[in-house]
Amino acid sequence: MRVEQENVQVLFVTAEIFPFSKTGGLGDVMGVMPLVLQDHGVQVAVITPFYGRLHTANFQIRLVLENCPVGYPWPEVTADIFVADYHGVPIYFVDRPEYFDRKSYYCTYHGDYFDNCERYIFFCRAAVALARKLGIPPNIMHAHDWHSSLVPAYVHYARRLDPFWHQTRTVMTIHNLAFQGQYSARLFWGSGLPVEAWHMDGAEHFGSFNMLKTGIAYAHRITTVSPTYAREIVTPEFGSGLEGILARREKDLRGILNGVDYSFWDPRHDRFLMYPYSPENMQGKLECKKTLLYIMGFHPRFMSRPVLGFIGRLREQKGIDLLLEVVDELMAMDVGLIVLGEGDLSIETHLGNLVEQYPGQLAACIGYTEEKSHQIMAGTDIFLMPSRYLPCGLTQLYSLRYGTLPVASQVGGLLDTVIGYPAQGCTGFTFSPITGRSLLHAVEQAVRVWKDDEQWRRMQDRAMHQDFSWQRSAREYVSVYREIGLP
Repeated sequence: MRVEQENVQVLFVTAEIFPFSKTGGLGDVMGVMPLVLQDHGVQVAVITPFYGRLHTANFQIRLVLENCPVGYPWPEVTADIFVADYHGVPIYFVDRPEYFDRKSYYCTYHGDYFDNCERYIFFCRAAVALARKLGIPPNIMHAHDWHSSLVPAYVHYARRLDPFWHQTRTVMTIHNLAFQGQYSARLFWGSGLPVEAWHMDGAEHFGSFNMLKTGIAYAHRITTVSPTYAREIVTPEFGSGLEGILARREKDLRGILNGVDYSFWDPRHDRFLMYPYSPENMQGKLECKKTLLYIMGFHPRFMSRPVLGFIGRLREQKGIDLLLEVVDELMAMDVGLIVLGEGDLSIETHLGNLVEQYPGQLAACIGYTEEKSHQIMAGTDIFLMPSRYLPCGLTQLYSLRYGTLPVASQVGGLLDTVIGYPAQGCTGFTFSPITGRSLLHAVEQAVRVWKDDEQWRRMQDRAMHQDFSWQRSAREYVSVYREIGLP
C-alpha cells in the first residue's frame, strides 16, 4: 500500500501519546499539544511506536504502508505503518513486533529492556524514513525526550545528501533531563550516524553514547517544560551531566510551561466523578471525599480530618522517600493519606506494610488508573508534591483546579505554578530545603490553615480560578517554530 501524503508543517516524534499510550506526563502533553497547535492553524502529524499495549478501542487504525525500509545501517529491516485520525491530527504508528509488542513500554520490574537503545534507534530511523515517504517535507520535525532524540541528527546529515530536507528544521524538547538514553559507545556504531558525529559536542559523552545529548547538539532549537527548569538545567545541580552543552546552547534554549487539558481535568464535568463541583458550589467535593474514603476503607472520622493525596511514580525523584520518612509523624497528626503509584518494589512493599500498620487511615493503590487518579484528586484535601526536581509537573496544576491545595517543593515548574502561603495570592504551600522535616512542617502549616474554613475557602477559590490552559503555551511554541522557518 502507498502511504498517503499529508501537508504537514510540524511532525512530532514521541514515544507516548495519550490516549493511545502513556506512562506519565509525556503522554499527557502529547495528547493535547498537537490538537491545540492545530487550533492555532498549524498542520500537525505525530509518529509514535505501535506498542503491544496500545489503547485503540475507540479509534479506527488502518495499515497504510507495509515493509517501509528504515535505511542504513539496516537496509533489510522494515516497519509497517498504521494511521489513526485523532480529532483531525494524523497519528502514525511504527510497527515492528520484536521491538514494541511487549508487556510494558520501557522496562520490567528487573530494569530497562536490554535492547532499548536499539529499539529507539530503530524508531528514530523509521520516523525519518516515514517523513520521507510522506513526500512533502515538514517545516519542523519536533522530537520529544531521549527516545526520539536522534531525529535532529539524522535530519542534519540527511540534508547534505537529499534536497528533500533542505528546508526542514528541528526542535528538541526535554521533558525530563534525568532520562538521557546513555549507552555503551559500541552502540553508536549501530546508529547509522557518521563517525564525525562522535565528538564531545555531539553524540559522545565521557566515552558513552548519549542519545539525548545528540538531540541537544543537532537541534535548531531546544525547549523544556518550564522557565525555571530551563534556568536550572544549565547548572551542575540540575544539569544531570549535560549542563555544559546546555550552557553552550543557552541562546537556543527556551522554557515553555506545559498546559492542562481542562476538557479532561475539570471537576465541573469530570466523567470519573459521581459528584461534580465548582468554585461556586463545593458540595460535590465533600461528596467525592465521602465516596473516596468509603472505597478506600477509611474510618468515618476522616470526613472531619484533612486527607492527603500523593499520585506519582514511587521513586526518589518524586520525593516518596521523604514522605515515608515522616509518615509516622503524619499519622500522629491524625490526618489521612492515600498514595497512588508504582515504581520501586521496596517502596511498594513498605507501603503495603504501612497500610497494615495504619488501617482505616492510610491507603496505597499500587498501579495507575485514570479513574483512581481523578477520584483521589477530587476526594482529598491536600496534595503532596515533594519532588527533588521537577521539569514542569502537571499534577499540581490538576490539584489547583480541583481545589486540593498542593504542598510542593520549591523546584522547577512548581516554582512557576504554585504561590506559597502566606504570600499574596497564595494558592498552596511550598517548602525548602527538600527534606522530610521541611515537608512535615509544610503539611503542619497546611493543616492549620485547613482548620480555618474561611481562609481555606479563599485559597481554594483562588486556586481553582488559575488558568494554565494550553493556549499561551501553544503561542510560544508557534513563536519558536517561526524563528526557525515555519511560514
